[in-house]
Amino acid sequence: MKSDLDSLMQSKNLDAILVLGNAENNPPMYYLTGGGHISAATLVKKRGGEPALFHQDMERGEAAKTGLKTRSYSEYPWQELLKEAGGDPALMSALRLERIFKEHNISGRVGLYGHTDISATFAMLAHFKGRMPEVEMVGEARDGSLFMYAMETKDEAEVARIRRMGKITTEVVGLTADFLTSRQVRADEVLLNEDETPLTVGDVKERINLWLAERGAVPSEGYIFSIGRDAGLPHSQGNPADRLRLGQTIVFDIYPQEIGGGYFYDFTRTWSLGYATPEAQKLYDQVRHVFDKVMENFTLNAPFKDLNTLTCREFEKMGHQSPLNTPAPVEGYVHSLGHGLGLNVHERPWSGLTAAPDNLLKPGVVVTAEPGLYYPEKGMGVRIEDSVWIKPDGTVEILAEYPYDFILEMKSWRKE
Repeated sequence: MKSDLDSLMQSKNLDAILVLGNAENNPPMYYLTGGGHISAATLVKKRGGEPALFHQDMERGEAAKTGLKTRSYSEYPWQELLKEAGGDPALMSALRLERIFKEHNISGRVGLYGHTDISATFAMLAHFKGRMPEVEMVGEARDGSLFMYAMETKDEAEVARIRRMGKITTEVVGLTADFLTSRQVRADEVLLNEDETPLTVGDVKERINLWLAERGAVPSEGYIFSIGRDAGLPHSQGNPADRLRLGQTIVFDIYPQEIGGGYFYDFTRTWSLGYATPEAQKLYDQVRHVFDKVMENFTLNAPFKDLNTLTCREFEKMGHQSPLNTPAPVEGYVHSLGHGLGLNVHERPWSGLTAAPDNLLKPGVVVTAEPGLYYPEKGMGVRIEDSVWIKPDGTVEILAEYPYDFILEMKSWRKE
């Protein structure tokens, strides 16, 4: 949580942090500011001190909404700085940052975070390093960064926003199911649009995008709606030209985000329209069995990867490959069980078999549980996923309930 920032800075031996970029669609900056239309901002925070946000003057109203101490870039006139920099905009930016650091008595090890243009930032920091050698800029691997650790546990307000996104997500999933099951079906089992043209993945996604937008959500990282062979490729987002047919597995993995770069939800159901083949039904039943077993075995403060190991073992007992004993499998169970969820669709704690032991199911984490089986050459794949919160009392809450039906009955078609 944000209250952990200073202790995390101390543990990482950071004297200060520097966050660059927009307040929207930039998790570290959003985490500290709450978002808003603030572009190309600079935020500095000394260990033990309060953050200070530097912004363009015309965005002073948006900056004030953050509740942080704010300063306008106009206090550092760019004309004067550009003249001092001999017309070099990268040096101009370095001169401004130098003045900010000196005014705040920042020196020592400074963690660098945010989403910016890499080339422009590199050019600016190259100048800055020469001007302030007493400052050591420190970069971190994303998976174990200061912010990933801080964001790992959520407070009640953050969970409420994720839960709200879960409500939106399941509403859209329900609309999608109703839309699909209401289609007319051609003799060759292809679903039809109102104009009797074949219904495609692209047609369905147009509807999904509209329903998300109407509810204040965006598919900022895309989403998966894939059928047949593509359903057997875990991260295939689906071919827009593929036709919707009865009796083929559809993997619908949707992970929308609040508009402006806020909190995500993550959710998957697998469907077969009208009927399922015996082989697909068996695959689904196996995944559902493992999913239920995982949900029954969340253990407070246990390593998240323990549940992944459990998943691997269960699937291997059924005759499927898994990463536990098969390097990089491409069929069977091919990924890890889940991940943390928040301002990033993937964040701590991690469940991979090689995850560090401090990726724990501790109070406050929100994680996904998403076992699956994939057989692209057989034209099928199955995944089931819910997002859950480990509550302060150690109990587990599914943040958005939705049925686990595999076969969706068509309203205007009956199997002979």
